[in-house]
Amino acid sequence: MRWLTVRTPDGHQILLERPGPPSMDDRTAEQVRDLVTKGAAGGHLFFTTDDAQAMYEQLVERGVDITDEPERRPYGLDFGLRDPFGNHIRIAELSDVPTAQASA
Repeated sequence: MRWLTVRTPDGHQILLERPGPPSMDDRTAEQVRDLVTKGAAGGHLFFTTDDAQAMYEQLVERGVDITDEPERRPYGLDFGLRDPFGNHIRIAELSDVPTAQASA
């Protein structure tokens, strides 16, 4: 079984694993990996950075599978990628977005 655990500075852990034995047979694992790669499994990991464009350029240089080019969105600059196991990841540089004030 193969997996990668990523720990953030504040102690949160993210487990990324490749579907396969011993939790499932090889045929099932291949089907699951195919579905995950197509995005059928749903869900994304979402990370933030202070400079999304620089992060994007660095990841492109390293040969990362970029699925969505950087795009300006209401919440900031955002792009998507896929890790070697097919997991979808989004990285964004968040803008200061005003929040609605609750009325008293």
